This record gives sequence, C-alpha cells and structure tokens, in this order.
Amino acid sequence: MAEHGHGHSTAAWTAVGILLVASFLICLSVVVVSWPLAIVGIVLAVVGVAAGKILAMAGFGATKPDRSNASTAVR
Repeated sequence: MAEHGHGHSTAAWTAVGILLVASFLICLSVVVVSWPLAIVGIVLAVVGVAAGKILAMAGFGATKPDRSNASTAVR
C-alpha cells in the first residue's frame, strides 16, 4: 500500500493524532474512574473522525491512483 500513499496525508495524520489522544483519555478515565474524562475522550474521538473526513473532503487527503489506463483483466 505504500506505493499508493495510503495514509500519508494531512487528513490521516490529523485524525490519527486526535484519536490517539482520545483513546488515551478514555483509558485514563477507566483507571481513575472519571466519567467527565470519559465523556471528553468520547467527544474527542467523534471530533477526530469528523476532522479527518472534513480535511479529506477539503483536499488534504491522499490522492487516488489514476486507473484510466490500468488493465481490468482478471489474473
């Protein structure tokens, strides 16, 4: 997948970064038993998914490979 630039975009890195922080907060809320911290982590997870999708739609996502001259033969 590296030849297609899968995940090598601003949208992907932003989404993954936000989701990592969100998952850390959710895990931490389980350890310290804090519902407000869990809610912040869940909201941040939703924001991370939305940010990645919005950035991808705005043109900051990975470009898809051109398949106009690719063979469609079954191998």
